[in-house]
Amino acid sequence: MRSTTAAAVFSLVLALTAVGVTGCGSPDRLHVEGPAPSRTREVAGPVYVSDAMGRPLRRPTSFGVTEHTSLFQLRWQSWGGAKATATGRVSGLWCPTDACSESGYPATVELSGLEDYENVAYYTRAGIRSSRLPPDQAAELREVRLPIPER
Repeated sequence: MRSTTAAAVFSLVLALTAVGVTGCGSPDRLHVEGPAPSRTREVAGPVYVSDAMGRPLRRPTSFGVTEHTSLFQLRWQSWGGAKATATGRVSGLWCPTDACSESGYPATVELSGLEDYENVAYYTRAGIRSSRLPPDQAAELREVRLPIPER
């Protein structure tokens, strides 16, 4: 009985050694070609941006980006990818003149920080640029955190 057990153990060790030496595949079969895959975002569901009140919006023509700043007349050049870009107008309570309050300043908007949320995704950051913004507002609007629903 001992010799049968010893033979079985020896066979098992020999088999495991063969698998360990050869592995599950042969290294000479491995062939990798071309550039590494890029980290582009593929979103299966719809993509939203939340306004300052937390309401989900898709390709909005206007929305409050903060409690003091609004975007309007937005024309989206891209939406749904890693970044969304639009041109439009920006205005806010910080406007120095009535004309600014009514018609705003020309602006470029870039949304980024796409984050998955259940079956959809949300942009989590906005960058608003305009050569007409007062310096304090330009700095504040360069990187705005956008609200997303709580999990």
